[in-house]
Amino acid sequence: MNNVPITVNGAALLKEELHRLKTVERPNVIQAIAEARAHGDLSENAEYDAAKERQGFVEGRIKEIEGKLSHAQVIDPASLDADGRVVFGATVDVEDCNSGIAATYQVVGDDEADLKANKISFNSPIARALIGKFAGDVVEVHTPGGVREVEIVDVRYV
Repeated sequence: MNNVPITVNGAALLKEELHRLKTVERPNVIQAIAEARAHGDLSENAEYDAAKERQGFVEGRIKEIEGKLSHAQVIDPASLDADGRVVFGATVDVEDCNSGIAATYQVVGDDEADLKANKISFNSPIARALIGKFAGDVVEVHTPGGVREVEIVDVRYV
């Protein structure tokens, strides 16, 4: 598997979730299974079935996060020197050429993408259109709603 880019903040969030799953969720599930077993017949024990299902989810998520972290290429946007070019981790101010609506996006990895927090995946149509461009460039973005033109107002590495 290839290295997957992720920002420092994204890696920290994954590590935090992994720690919580291992130190809080896993012991809680083990306790719930033990309590359900104490109730007797496991064949008709809904609490036991629910606890085992939860255990499967927790263990699966732990494995998934460990896999992501083992293949992560952690990139610190603050240490980038891309000469004003839009790259992974960059924060980009754009303005829609038709409507004049301004927006700010940070180009991040798939796991970190959150449009409500203005974090877009580097695989998204707008990020693919912006990557490699400079402030002042006008780019065409092919979106599901049609083609939009946006101007890159500023590029920052924070």
